[in-house]
Amino acid sequence: MASSPSSKLYSPRLLALSVQLADFPLASEFDFSAEARSRTCGSTIALGISTTPDGTISRLGLRVSACAVGQSSAAVMAKSAMGKSANDLDVIYPQIIAWLAGKAALPPWPDFDALETALPHPGRHEAILLPWRAAVQALSSGDASG
Repeated sequence: MASSPSSKLYSPRLLALSVQLADFPLASEFDFSAEARSRTCGSTIALGISTTPDGTISRLGLRVSACAVGQSSAAVMAKSAMGKSANDLDVIYPQIIAWLAGKAALPPWPDFDALETALPHPGRHEAILLPWRAAVQALSSGDASG
């Protein structure tokens, strides 16, 4: 029996990441917040971030309504966000965009390679970008009030 395209997209590793979102509840107050919505697939994310006095992420919460790719991307971002700064996210976000466009290597973020199965599926690219866009927006709103 041949593998279907969706079976290649939804690898066991990708699916396992999506359930890790339970570790990042959006249930209390955060210093900064943002919401983002994908124009192509309708996925949504609400994100809250708290930072230390030096501006690094100390706590993060997510509410994600997305396919397994979007959920996994959110988990990949959240799992390694602690200790990162707004600048770190400002650097990685365009690298992800360039990778999705076929113009750059895989972004250097822990576990990001789990999302490689979605690269040949342009309809899932917005879902990959969603948590990163929300995090950049949340932290840039913090700079404005800073």
